[in-house]
Amino acid sequence: PPGAPPMRPRTIDDDAILRAAVRVMGRAGPAKLTLAAVARECGLVAGTLVQRFGSKRGMLLALAAHGVRDLGELSARVRAEHSSPLDALAALITAAWSPLATPTAYANHLAFLCADLADAEFHRLALDAQRAQRAAVGELLELAHAELRPGTDTGALADAVQAAVTGAGLLWAVDREGELAGRQRAALAAALAPYRRRMHPPTHRTGEDPS
Repeated sequence: PPGAPPMRPRTIDDDAILRAAVRVMGRAGPAKLTLAAVARECGLVAGTLVQRFGSKRGMLLALAAHGVRDLGELSARVRAEHSSPLDALAALITAAWSPLATPTAYANHLAFLCADLADAEFHRLALDAQRAQRAAVGELLELAHAELRPGTDTGALADAVQAAVTGAGLLWAVDREGELAGRQRAALAAALAPYRRRMHPPTHRTGEDPS
């Protein structure tokens, strides 16, 4: 409006703030996460976050919603980077869980999820995230028809993959053996193994040099 001071451009967008919130969540957990801590992480003042999100709850709701959007972008990126849909699936799982790559971060984000489930608004967003993950896995398995046995029920396999990968993460958070990415890739490989096509080596005529 006339006479109003000019709007200052946003030096840091909301996505960058929410990525900072993910890092703080991993270190401190949901109970100790504050607007001030997130503001310090991204070089802002707490008042800026109040203007953007209204409150800590508002920021956490935005964080939960951001996870669904971020997964969609990540899925598109790994599909573009890998010719094999199953390789893209492994890359998707590794990248999606990378913010939880230490036992402390995993435990703190799990505490956030548990709080989600007790709150109707957060629960809806957690369910959206789970469904988005399931859809991303299912789409890649559908694209992997050349790598999977004919007749594979990709819907049931997507459910099995999601359960195996999540279970591997929970076991790793307790026993802390190896790295999260390695444990989840191993769980994915085990879930896929019975459904993969056998890749036969090329045959050669008698007397033909196979080299």
